[in-house]
Amino acid sequence: MTIEATELAKFYPLDKLLPENLEQLAREAESVEVAKGALLFKAGDTDDQTIFVRAGRVRGDYPDGKKKEIDASTLQGRYALGDLQPRRFTATVTSRSATLVRLDRRYMEKVQTWDQLSRSENFRHVDPSPDANRWVFRLLQSRALHKLPTGNIERMFRRFEEIAVKAGDVIIHEGEVADYFYAIKDGTASVSKSLETGDAIVAYLVRGDTFGEDALLANTVRNATVTMIKDGRLMRLAKKSFDEVLKPPVVEWLTPGMASIMARQGAVVLDVRMPDEHAERAIKGAINTPLYTLRESMTDFDKSKKYIVYCNTGERSAAAAFILSKLGFQVFALHGGLSGMIKQMEKQA
Repeated sequence: MTIEATELAKFYPLDKLLPENLEQLAREAESVEVAKGALLFKAGDTDDQTIFVRAGRVRGDYPDGKKKEIDASTLQGRYALGDLQPRRFTATVTSRSATLVRLDRRYMEKVQTWDQLSRSENFRHVDPSPDANRWVFRLLQSRALHKLPTGNIERMFRRFEEIAVKAGDVIIHEGEVADYFYAIKDGTASVSKSLETGDAIVAYLVRGDTFGEDALLANTVRNATVTMIKDGRLMRLAKKSFDEVLKPPVVEWLTPGMASIMARQGAVVLDVRMPDEHAERAIKGAINTPLYTLRESMTDFDKSKKYIVYCNTGERSAAAAFILSKLGFQVFALHGGLSGMIKQMEKQA
């Protein structure tokens, strides 16, 4: 069930958002009706949801025996339901039914961050024309930024540099040294690669899409060429800023011990090195999917499974983790690379 922005504005602190940002949150909000006795969450739970009670009553039971009633018709009903993490109480519907509004907590915080930044007089990247900031919301919805701390989101926007581009401009060349990470603010671009049969377009990019991260993460040369199809504007982040703001929190690392446990529980292990490297020595059961073929191979991947990616040192696996994370996969990079994992498995043998 959808919800109008005017309804969402009844809740705190969403009532303080600028209209454009409130409208965006309303598009992503979910309004659901639940029956009496429905368990919404338990004390100690950790999740990514912010819940508002739109209609009805909910009881909160604390571990120490204390209770509280949350009624949507009261002032307390304007606030999110037990929004602290982990949850401090168990929430149960006590009215005949209740209507809830659910929002992704991380995304809501990111939109609030953008809202506050856009009010600043010295913030350069706000465009007052209709729908001009849609690129921001698409960027914030990227799975790769899902776990990015709010403070990093602010630094990312403040460090972005805007550049104007023309149709036909080549933004990055295959084989060149990486220097920037890009987001498309306006315009369309093509991604092409050099194949044995000649250059071929393998993808198209539109407003809100990002590119250039692969080589920055792997500390290698560009693996594709990006050319503008239409005039537009790009936001770019220099390598130093990318390393400081995006790289550390976006890539989720696993120790060899944790990776070994996860693999035994069914996680898929991907070796993103070259075939010759894989043939020489590899983790038993690993699937060889070289980094440069990852985007083409992912059609065979299952988003219900967890993936562990590894290389020799962690550079290429960081790039692979970023790519797969951005596309919605549950992915972890192996800390310490191949040697660390083999040592761990030898201990357990």
